[in-house]
Amino acid sequence: MSRFMLLLLCATALAGCDAVSTVTEGFKQSKAVAADLEQSIGVKPEVGFNWHNGRLVSVTVQFPRLYDDKPLNQLAGLVRDTIAKDFKQTPEHIVLAFAVDK
Repeated sequence: MSRFMLLLLCATALAGCDAVSTVTEGFKQSKAVAADLEQSIGVKPEVGFNWHNGRLVSVTVQFPRLYDDKPLNQLAGLVRDTIAKDFKQTPEHIVLAFAVDK
C-alpha cells in the first residue's frame, strides 16, 4: 500500500510541475526543426535539446555527413533562425555536429 501511495504522489508531482508536457513539446519542436532543415538544405539532422527550469539551455544539431553546399557561418545562421522559430526561444548554446566517415 505504501508503494502505491508513493507512486501516486510521484505521478501527481510530475503532472503538477508540467515536466511531461515540457518534454513532449520539446520533442515536437525538435522534430519540426529537423523537418524544416531537411526542407531547406536537403539533409535531415538529428536534433537534441536540454531544458533547465523552463529555460532552453542548449540545442544540438547533428548532421549525418559533412555539409559542403554552404559556408559554415551561413549554415549556422540558418540553423539558429530555424531553432528560434520552432522552439519559440533562443537557446543559450547551439551545437553543430557532423558525422565524418573514415
